Amino acid sequence: MHVRLVKSFGFEAAHFLPTFPDGHKCRRMHGHSFRVEVIVEGDVRPEDGYLVDYGVIKEAIEPVRKRLDHYLLNEIEGLENPTSELLAAWIWNHLAPTLPLLSEIVVHETCASRCHYAGPRESDSR
Repeated sequence: MHVRLVKSFGFEAAHFLPTFPDGHKCRRMHGHSFRVEVIVEGDVRPEDGYLVDYGVIKEAIEPVRKRLDHYLLNEIEGLENPTSELLAAWIWNHLAPTLPLLSEIVVHETCASRCHYAGPRESDSR
């Protein structure tokens, strides 16, 4: 049986988007209540009846959440231009080494705007 598990976490952070045009509201510093979904995917082992313990996912997430929560994202190495797209990839890069079944990161910047990231592709290196 193939399944996708989702574990969510939230954090509060400020950012500004330096590559946006002068006068754009997102170029000014502002904050969000971000919500992130971490999705792992794979086949359930019949002998266990589950894919991975949600606690394992939570343990992997916690250092990432702590690094982002109540910080200015632009000051974090690798997030100098913290768009939702780059934030999703940053989170992926920090979780992938400890979550080998990671299949997707979803960053909700607002209740109506989100970014889905399913990991690096061959075209990303070009």
